[in-house]
Amino acid sequence: MFVLELTYIAPMERVDAVLSDHVAWLDAHYASGVFLASGRKEPRDGGVIIALGDDRTKMAEIAESDPFTVAGVAEYTITKFVATKTAAPLDQYRETLPS
Repeated sequence: MFVLELTYIAPMERVDAVLSDHVAWLDAHYASGVFLASGRKEPRDGGVIIALGDDRTKMAEIAESDPFTVAGVAEYTITKFVATKTAAPLDQYRETLPS
C-alpha cells in the first residue's frame, strides 16, 4: 500500500485550472481499483491519496501521469507501507509483513 502526498508548487489559480482533469484522473484510478481514498490537505496546500499496490515504480508512473504533475502545479512524495492493522471495514486490505 502507498501514501501519495501531493504538494502544490504553483499558485492556487493554476491548480484550480487543472482541477477537473485531476478529478477525472482520480476517477479512472478508482475505477481500476488502485485508489482507496483521497482528499485535500488542510490547509489546502496539496492532497493525499491512499493507493493499493506493491510496485513503487508503478506508483511513480501513476503520479507522473497526474494532470497536476503534467501541468507542473504539484509534486509527489510516495511512501510505501505495510498495512498490518486495519479497521474492520478495511480488513480486506490488511497485509502481512514480508519474511
